[in-house]
Amino acid sequence: METIHLKPPDLPKPINVPKVRLKVPNARIPKYQPMVIPPSDLEQPEGVKAEAKDTIQAEPPKLQIPVLDIQMPLPEPAVVITAVTTAVVAVATTSVTSSLFEPIKKKVQKFIQGKIDAWKKKRKEKVLLANSKMQQKTKNTKSRS
Repeated sequence: METIHLKPPDLPKPINVPKVRLKVPNARIPKYQPMVIPPSDLEQPEGVKAEAKDTIQAEPPKLQIPVLDIQMPLPEPAVVITAVTTAVVAVATTSVTSSLFEPIKKKVQKFIQGKIDAWKKKRKEKVLLANSKMQQKTKNTKSRS
């Protein structure tokens, strides 16, 4: 048996790839302070007195209506300001948008009404045409008999 001698392959030289160095990742873990909620059955220890709290509530201002002899409570200024601001914004928005959309609304209504009128006209013509055909058929059948 004869041995076969093969020529070694001509391979290109390898490309020099530089090494990449990556930093080790780090993470920022969120921190929070735990909220302490006392139990619902919490009581004072024996021998401890509760502190006296000043719980004097001022009576809300009232509006005296002399003719009807009625006292109406006045709302807080923050409530009045909020209500007035909301009302002014609502009226202004309605006024502005109605003046902007009124011409558009009229054009759309006119367009739709034109379509409806055209549909009614075609329908009426079809009904009249059908009636005239029916009359002709009845005339034709009467003349034959």
